[in-house]
Amino acid sequence: MTLRCTVKLLSLLRARVATLPETPAKAEDWYANLLWIDRRKCLLLSHAATFFPIFVPEVLKADLVPVGHRITAIIEDHLLSEQLPADSFGVLDPNDVSLAKTSDRSTLGVMNQIARDIRYQVASMGGLERTEPAYVNHFIRRTLHGTNREYMTPLERAGRWRG
Repeated sequence: MTLRCTVKLLSLLRARVATLPETPAKAEDWYANLLWIDRRKCLLLSHAATFFPIFVPEVLKADLVPVGHRITAIIEDHLLSEQLPADSFGVLDPNDVSLAKTSDRSTLGVMNQIARDIRYQVASMGGLERTEPAYVNHFIRRTLHGTNREYMTPLERAGRWRG
């Protein structure tokens, strides 16, 4: 599995951008971004083909290292919370996670919209301390996102996706 990280997240993980391998983008890739909400670090993950988002509030660097084990556990937990099989997007092998730079601008654009939706939900709940992460994840997975004139929710895309 390839985890395509933004520069902010790579910096937190102290990964050297120059040493990351140049790998071609694939539909199975996951994208990861570090968000700052209420002066706290939060993680946003998104599957490249389906835009299936995962919001994890208040993360620390120690929560993400080793990257493979933590990220695959997060993804698996969130897939199961939506009654999706743990291998919906392929086998989640914690020993086979490689970091890479982001490569698809349309995926990043959808992630920016999801981040705006998250910030709105957090603000409407009274801040990050009062936010219920399960509700935010429920909301963002059922919000329409369009690409190529096709509007579907990430949950619908995940249910139809056959990698």
